[in-house]
Amino acid sequence: MQINWSLRELDVFLALAATLSFRRTAAQVNLSQSAVSGVITRLEETLAVRLFDRTTRHVQLTATGQVFAEQALLLRAQTDEAVRAVRNVVELQSGKVTLAALPSLAATVVPAACARFSARHPGIRFRIVDTLSGPAFDLVRAGQVDFALTAANPAYADLDYQPLASDGFVLLIPPGHALAQANGPLRWIDVAALTHISMPLPASVRQYADAALLEHRLRFVPTYEVEHLATITAMVACGLGVAALPELAAAVAPQPGVVRRILVDPDISRPIGLVTRRYRSLSPAATALVDMLREEMARVAPRPWQAAQKTQTLNTPAR
Repeated sequence: MQINWSLRELDVFLALAATLSFRRTAAQVNLSQSAVSGVITRLEETLAVRLFDRTTRHVQLTATGQVFAEQALLLRAQTDEAVRAVRNVVELQSGKVTLAALPSLAATVVPAACARFSARHPGIRFRIVDTLSGPAFDLVRAGQVDFALTAANPAYADLDYQPLASDGFVLLIPPGHALAQANGPLRWIDVAALTHISMPLPASVRQYADAALLEHRLRFVPTYEVEHLATITAMVACGLGVAALPELAAAVAPQPGVVRRILVDPDISRPIGLVTRRYRSLSPAATALVDMLREEMARVAPRPWQAAQKTQTLNTPAR
């Protein structure tokens, strides 16, 4: 038996099963009586059974027709539920978004964007994985996250990368330091000889600082090397040195009194991008969240010097 009927035909059958009148059914479903009769005949031919006993005066469900009516009601209810479920996803009434993000993003723009998103769409659930770029690529590839926010282009055949923002560098300066009293950007070459606190290689923060000073033929030799951003900002606040960080990384654990100054010449910029599986579209909820993340990144790390003609980027593992 090959099933080849439509929901419209099931609706016609259910209407006739309820009214037991071809005339009333035709008016209810906006068809002619002959069209209603044709629908019932096609259903009976497909099922190879009689669904109605009918004369010129009476229409009555057969025993087989009664069974089919019960199952058709269930099928119609399941179809309606499927449509409602899809509409809920499209209209952001329900769903789940799982994302991976660099620790510097997971501690700044991601919570803020998710909080705003949850207030607007409380039916959407989140799961956030804070990890470095390499593991984030693997999570996207395995389908364990919908997308990843990273500072590195994966350049893999099965992954797509879409730039979202550009994260410029700033220098964190202790309270009371002479440079904290001035205004305006600082040049990398002018701060090269200061006591620096940075991350060890191969962290991208360190690689970007190395690249900036190499343009001046200088070698970057930080006095202190630590793993965590919160440790770096705490050390700066205690006057142990300065720290060159991307703006979003500098916002992870702000310390009272610590001054931020934009670093220029060269205008090193860390790209922030969206990594997804190639040929796999994002859900409506994930798409809406990406838009909100982009807005949040622009709010947290505004770049008045964004129009600078020369912006150097590196393609490195990042944190």
